[in-house]
Amino acid sequence: MMKRPNSFFICLLLSLFILLPLFTILTTADSHFEGFEADDNDDDSFDYADSSDLPLRTTPPPVTRSASVSDPLSDPDPDPLPSPSPDSDSASPSSPTGKTTTASTFDYWDEDEFEGLPPPESTVRDSKFTDNATPAQDPKTAEPNSGNDTSTSVAGTTKPKSILSYKVEIVCVSFLIIFAINYFTGKTENENLALAWAAKFATKDSIFEKNFSLLGVGEGDDSPLLLKEGQNVFKFYASGRRYCQGLLATMELKSRHDLMARLYNMVVPCRDEITFEVYMNEDAMDHVVFALAKKKAAKTMQKEVRDLQRFAGILATPTGNGGRKWVIDDLSVISESKEVAGDLITEAVLDQVFGEKAFEKYGKDFISMHFSDQHSGAHKKVLLFKYALPDASRMGDMTRLVTLVPYYIDLIGRYKLSSMARSKTEVARSKAAQEAYKELQNVRQEALQRKKADRKKMMEEAEAKLSAEAVRKKEAKERARQMKKGMPKIKMTRAH
Repeated sequence: MMKRPNSFFICLLLSLFILLPLFTILTTADSHFEGFEADDNDDDSFDYADSSDLPLRTTPPPVTRSASVSDPLSDPDPDPLPSPSPDSDSASPSSPTGKTTTASTFDYWDEDEFEGLPPPESTVRDSKFTDNATPAQDPKTAEPNSGNDTSTSVAGTTKPKSILSYKVEIVCVSFLIIFAINYFTGKTENENLALAWAAKFATKDSIFEKNFSLLGVGEGDDSPLLLKEGQNVFKFYASGRRYCQGLLATMELKSRHDLMARLYNMVVPCRDEITFEVYMNEDAMDHVVFALAKKKAAKTMQKEVRDLQRFAGILATPTGNGGRKWVIDDLSVISESKEVAGDLITEAVLDQVFGEKAFEKYGKDFISMHFSDQHSGAHKKVLLFKYALPDASRMGDMTRLVTLVPYYIDLIGRYKLSSMARSKTEVARSKAAQEAYKELQNVRQEALQRKKADRKKMMEEAEAKLSAEAVRKKEAKERARQMKKGMPKIKMTRAH
């Protein structure tokens, strides 16, 4: 009664031991089995279905049970499973139930007839490119156009290049496009700003048209008003006025056309500037050295500008001068004497620009002005005005600053120093002339010494290249010359 249940359970266990490893091998080997997908990243898996390089048997061998599955020691009377017939194996590839790949796993075998060994790794990788897209077919039953399908599938597996692979080229082209756009827009902005200034102050019925007879760089009516020397440098010339030879206005604008400079100006801001240079006549300007600037700029000018450093100094704000007005506290006066400063800073100038109330509204674009009869340059007597340019839309805000140019031309042209102030200035200028002469002499002496040292060095180099015989002859000649020089001079006279 107890033997039949034991034999049943033993048969059931044997069936599970045999089928479970077989089922595991089939599911890992066949990537086209229903309900499962192949794991391409697992290099250690058995991929028999893709191994098309192995030779194909004409007749598949019968499936035999492995001896390692059942243990005769633990089971004295095992119940063997019936071996499958050849007919069932041959019919399994063509069965329509989806078991074609199951039978095909045993259709391939290695050269040494050892079953169960995976093919080499290189063979598996090569076979994936050709057979992964189409299932394995019998060469005898393959269709004629199977080769075309394989080549088409291989060509279709190549992926097109992504747009991210051209990111370096995209960045370079984008930078060039931005640079070109910024160049033309910045160039146009600078030209519009210069033209806005010329339209406000250099056209008909403007300040310069009323004070100068010739405007522009030419003599004709069609001559241009502005001379463009660069994408951010524009010049304006005017002449035909008493006390001066002419006026040159130079606009130095921000380098808006340069992308790098524009980015730099975002970090370190700067302003557009215009400088007026008035070249005075030799007999129209007395001994005057004067400057007016903001406090920080005034200290820099007094240290760096040669004529201010030699002749002038920063004046303190006068106190107790009978209630006389003075410039705003933000400005500093550099002058050769208090008399010159008091005569040049008039009540009209204080009311119009440099006073307490007027400077906040009309003097915000003021930078500096510098008058000197000892200017270091081609022209000795020069008036310099330096302003910041506002935007093109509010160019009229600097009208009073521009008006100072013709005002000071007339004021300096008519100005005469007192006898006491003149004597002091003449002493200072004679002393400066002597110092300049000494400096010139020192420069000449240094040049002569340098020239002599170079000649001596050249002679030494030439002697180093001479032979021993030539050196001996030269020394003998020099010795004879020295002996002749040391002999007493004999004066011969004729006897009468």
